Amino acid sequence: MNHEVTEYIESLKEPWQSQVCNELRELVHSVIPDAQERIQYKKPHFLKNGKYAADISTSKDAVSFTIFNATALTYPEGFDGPAERKTMKLRQEQEWSKELLTSLLSQAASTLK
Repeated sequence: MNHEVTEYIESLKEPWQSQVCNELRELVHSVIPDAQERIQYKKPHFLKNGKYAADISTSKDAVSFTIFNATALTYPEGFDGPAERKTMKLRQEQEWSKELLTSLLSQAASTLK
């Protein structure tokens, strides 16, 4: 794991955002065990075979999780963005499905050769 990504997560002012970011980071590594991490555009990015797989960003009241290479997937309500990448915004105390995000990320990442 990349120390800059760890520092990014630890530096968040809202404890709930740190918790969600850590959960999302673990989810990415469970789906893509050899994912490369780096800070780019001031937020954590996760790559598979040198190609973007996902990123995490935060705003005042949300944590955003973006899945790349998403064109061929069908996303449920709650995801925004262009066809090639879809983003879900998670807010404090919002319920979200780890299984759903795992499935979507797994499908999207499976074609990153």
